[in-house]
Amino acid sequence: MIDVYSWPTPNGHKVHIMLEECGYRLGKDWQAHPINISNGDQFKKEFLAISPNNKIPAIVDPNGPDGKPISLFESGAILLYLASKTGRFLPKTTRGKFEVLQWLMFQMGGVGPMLGQTHHFRLYAPQKIDYAIDRYTNETRRLYGVMDKELAKKPYIAGKEYSIADIAIFPWTRSWKNQGITLDEFPNVKRWHEAIAARPAVQRGVEVLANLRKPT
Repeated sequence: MIDVYSWPTPNGHKVHIMLEECGYRLGKDWQAHPINISNGDQFKKEFLAISPNNKIPAIVDPNGPDGKPISLFESGAILLYLASKTGRFLPKTTRGKFEVLQWLMFQMGGVGPMLGQTHHFRLYAPQKIDYAIDRYTNETRRLYGVMDKELAKKPYIAGKEYSIADIAIFPWTRSWKNQGITLDEFPNVKRWHEAIAARPAVQRGVEVLANLRKPT
């Protein structure tokens, strides 16, 4: 059974969704261990042993590539590991693989950090700083525009097939209202978002640990 140390945030949801999409079932094939980042659980020695950057999620798979346990942190690395382990959601061809990986990197280097800052300054910062709110909200809108143009040409962000790039990006778009975004401004993102939200595995994934998180 794969142990997942996580919290119901976009980065946590990525891994919950990926496991369910790959056919693993919560309570049967994997278990979720809550790391309450509001309470500082991410700084506990036990968690730092598997996630030295004190960030969720992290996993421990007792059946690693060489038959020995492996622990991994960083959500993008975990998605790649699970794609490799199961042979799903990452194309086999070199071209297809790199078309997906560029959009995974787009999420890791752009969507996650920028939308995360948007959430912080719009919702959590003790002082409302107009410059920061405007800066990150505008960058968020730009990133939605990039995705909207791509999704005008294809059903999924990296092409015709659903992939780890979609799984990585989708959880961040669930909070579009908190980001100062109106999905109607981006009709292709809206179509893509609604299609992914309707997937049963995605619905199961976003519910994992959700009852433990207090409203903002």
